[in-house]
Amino acid sequence: MMSTISTALRRLLPAILLAGFAFALFTGDAQAAQTGGLANYVRENMAPIMFFALVVFLLSGYPVAFALAANGLLFALIGIELGQFRPDFLQALPERVYGVMANDTLLAIPFFTFMGLILERSGMAEDLLDTIGQLFGPVRGGLAYAVIFVGALLAATTGVVAASVISMGLISLPIMLRYGYDRRLASGVIAASGTLAQIIPPSLVLIVMADQLGRSVGDMYEGAFIPGLVLSALYAGYVFLVTVVYPDRAPALPKEAQTLNDPDGKARRLSLLVVTIISGIVGYIVIKRSGQSPGADFVVLTMTVAVGVSFTIAVLNKLLGLKLLSRMAEQTIFVMVPPLALIFLVLGTIFIGLATPTEGGAMGAAGAMILAIMKRRLSWDLLRQATESTAKLSAFVVFILVGARVFSLTFYGVNGHVWVEHLLTSLPGGQTGFLIFVNILIFLLAFFLDFFELAFIAVPLIGPVADKLGIDLIWFGVMLGVNMQTSFMHPPFGFALFYLRSVAPKDEYTDKVTGMRMAPVTTGQIYWGAVPFVVIQCIMVALVILFPQMVMHYKSSGPVVDQQKALEQLNNLAPPPGSDGMDLAPPKF
Repeated sequence: MMSTISTALRRLLPAILLAGFAFALFTGDAQAAQTGGLANYVRENMAPIMFFALVVFLLSGYPVAFALAANGLLFALIGIELGQFRPDFLQALPERVYGVMANDTLLAIPFFTFMGLILERSGMAEDLLDTIGQLFGPVRGGLAYAVIFVGALLAATTGVVAASVISMGLISLPIMLRYGYDRRLASGVIAASGTLAQIIPPSLVLIVMADQLGRSVGDMYEGAFIPGLVLSALYAGYVFLVTVVYPDRAPALPKEAQTLNDPDGKARRLSLLVVTIISGIVGYIVIKRSGQSPGADFVVLTMTVAVGVSFTIAVLNKLLGLKLLSRMAEQTIFVMVPPLALIFLVLGTIFIGLATPTEGGAMGAAGAMILAIMKRRLSWDLLRQATESTAKLSAFVVFILVGARVFSLTFYGVNGHVWVEHLLTSLPGGQTGFLIFVNILIFLLAFFLDFFELAFIAVPLIGPVADKLGIDLIWFGVMLGVNMQTSFMHPPFGFALFYLRSVAPKDEYTDKVTGMRMAPVTTGQIYWGAVPFVVIQCIMVALVILFPQMVMHYKSSGPVVDQQKALEQLNNLAPPPGSDGMDLAPPKF
């Protein structure tokens, strides 16, 4: 066996040496390679050559998980042959692979994925888009606002980009096209709103980010909550600007399309506003008196109390026939309760410390199944499809993580982490220069890699450097999460664009309501529609850097230690001076 490996290695060694020479030419060190011997040059520059070879593997289109593992094992053998890598490092490989399987944090991924897939088919998205579309319909750009609002709600309940984009693409895109929305604006809004599942908890990428950075998933969720809401507001602000400058690109719904009015034809949205204000005030007062400190958990708990109050008002109004609420207000409240209840079930329990993210994901999955049962959508076929898709995504994540473990083991064995640390800490500008370089790097890598690959390859390399520079890793992870959103929106490889392309009409079709022939949505229109939202995501990265308190508020909700009381308790543990019967000397034999 060893002779076979040795023979294969000797055959591969010239190719690796050639790759090393190519790296030398690329870096301008060809003269040093020629004078010092190519083998010596490869030995001294094993880490950068290994990283360069990984880039070649990835650009060749080879599956990422196997490219990482193969690259790690290959350079481990080369390092052993050249005396640069100790063979006993490989003895840690089984433990590292088992560590991936034994990681409790990663259990949250299948739970949240399963929850998202069940909710996608439970009818919740259809009800939300229909009702919220009617609520904002009379306003220019109302359907676009509804898509952003529902996208944020779906993000906070599912955490799965594919489910959000496909649901909104199937439901909202035909309606937006029917009433004259610009195809680029409609496509961009749907794709961008779907990617909010990347940054608004319970995001899958935040789970992976917390795991790779060695930080709490709950803290990562709490830190990302406000940036996610701000990003949603920026999307809505862009739609508002479009409606002001180009009002014909996002017209209001015509009268005949507004179906939730009262019998006299009036919507009476004011009653919904009054209930919202009253419920919000009651929720704020209740949570404020409970002593809860400001932060994401304060917002979620206030929202939970407010939803309970408004739901109680709506139920009493319906049962007692009080006629305090209009038909639209009542329908909106009833439709909003299921997703907001799930948000509390998942995020609220995590934020108040009642459940871990894994337990919150399990409760969310159970809640999604209960919701599907209530809507009579749950079937064995639905469960089988959701389970199969969850298993595929979980296996995909685990395979990439195992490959990344193999790669990092060899990379650390050849002192690659030292090379990366010297490379990044020597950048001009200190923390600022490091952050600029890392954000540009992630933005460019996002053209070719998705967020899982970025999290497993790039984050373990740059995270320790950020920690050494004194950067808070929760803030750093949220900033990278916002940046990684662009991996879903980058033309031409953005996955959100592909998801939308799969459900957008490719040919002319006849609208089911108006009977008119409608033009298709071209791939170019989808790509151009995404560009403004990629710019907004980059602006959001800059805002997180300029206003770090958007993320750092997570520390304010942590436990506060009274140092004086702690010292008193420690002093009480010591024996009183001159006490008898307290022999603390070493035992005598």
